[in-house]
This record gives sequence, structure tokens and C-alpha cells, in this order.
Amino acid sequence: ETNDIRLRDRWEGPEDAPVLVLSNSLGTTLEMWDPQVPEFARRFRVLRLDTRGHGESGAPEGDYHIGQLGRDVTGLMDALGIRRAHYCGLSMGGLTGIWLGVHAGERFDRLVLCNTAARIGSRDNWDARMATIREQGMDRIAAAAPERWFSESFRARAAADVGRVQEQLRRTPPQGYSGCCAAIRDADLRADLGKGDESLAVVDVGGQQGGPGRPGRTPVAERRGVSRDVSNRPACGCVRSRMRAARTWPAAVPLVSPHLRNPLATHT
Repeated sequence: ETNDIRLRDRWEGPEDAPVLVLSNSLGTTLEMWDPQVPEFARRFRVLRLDTRGHGESGAPEGDYHIGQLGRDVTGLMDALGIRRAHYCGLSMGGLTGIWLGVHAGERFDRLVLCNTAARIGSRDNWDARMATIREQGMDRIAAAAPERWFSESFRARAAADVGRVQEQLRRTPPQGYSGCCAAIRDADLRADLGKGDESLAVVDVGGQQGGPGRPGRTPVAERRGVSRDVSNRPACGCVRSRMRAARTWPAAVPLVSPHLRNPLATHT
């Protein structure tokens, strides 16, 4: 328990390896990373968590904010005795990573920000999403996700994978999903992208996801502190399509891992 909330976490990998924190996208759980963890766990001590409002973590009522999501990560690190780590986040997890880079950059050696932006979507569209949850529940969100998240060919050949992701969405507590929608809705970190620890290496993977309505596509890699933009590399196409990574992420691991390879002076 940390930051006044219970967080579910899971460890994999050698105990003496550098720590890599993985943070999930909106509506998914730490199982989102199942296809990637076997490869990552060969090189890192992998720490996964269910974001506040998701999976088996606490899901309090009310709006959340991006600072809470970031402090949940650093609070969990404190509780586990981790002084420094690498971090990889997808979409909402990437937005949380931007906040961490600005406000807690000294805690991280590398940030890998996948399919994210400093401003995702518009207030009106996030409000509409939250209204859908109130009126129709998570079944409606789960039903709409495959078209947004997966290519037509992937949906045809990997129906079981798509179904597992939909089940994660259905099981997400409505108040938790809505609370995180509010956090994304209210987060605008564009003015902060040039701030933070200048020694922190940031890798921008897979371009930016605009979210509902898709405005606010501010490229993270255009701002100071980003060591490399790999968003246009072919191996990252799998990251753009989110959970299509279930089949193709092993090819992307060699691209991402070099940015995480340097051992930390202090792992815990």
C-alpha cells in the first residue's frame, strides 16, 4: 500500500539486474505486458503494476490526476526500496512517464514513452467517454476498443488475443476507468517537456496517440531532454497498434532495450 492506495505489483527477472518498471495503458492490467516480459526479464528485474483504478489495485471514487499516477509509481518504488529504475509506459503509462521525467527525473535512468503525448485528446471527448461509462458501462467501452486498437487483419487472425484485452476492459472498475479518464483529460504537460533532469535519457517510441478526437499531438521528441526519437523506425509499428504487440513486440525489444541496457549504479 502506498500513496493511500493499495497497488498490485508483480516481479520477474534476476534479482541483481537493473529494475524496469512497466506501466499499462488505459483499461488494461499488468497482464498487458505478458508477451514482452519473458524477453525483458532476461535483462532486467521487471516490476509491473496495475495502475490506480485498474485490475486488482484500489479504485477510489472521483477524478484522479496525473500527479497521483506518477506518485503512485514513486511511492511503490519507495515501498519496495528501489532508489532508481528504468521506466517504460504505453499511452496513459507514457503520459505518466512524462510527468515522472519532469517531477522525479532523478529516480530514473531511462524513460521509454510509447504511443503517448504530453496532451492526449480534448476535454469534450474525454467527458463524452466518461458519460458513456455512466450510461452504458464498461461493456460498451470493451466493445468499441478492437476497432480503435487493432488492425482488421490482426482482429481476424488473433481473436483470442483481442478477446483477452476486451476482458481486461470489461473487468476494469467503472469508477477507476473514469477516474483515469479525468486524469488524462486534465493533463497538459506540453509546457513542461523541456523541464526536468537534463541527464535523464528519454526515448520516444511509436509516435504520439491523440486519443479521442486526436488533438494535441505534440511530439515528445522535439523537446529538450529526448535522447532519441525512434517513432519512425519500422520495428516500432507494432507499438503504434498497441496490443498487436502480442505477436510482434519480440522484434522491437532489441530496438528498445539498448536504451535501457546500462546498469544502474544503485538498483535498490
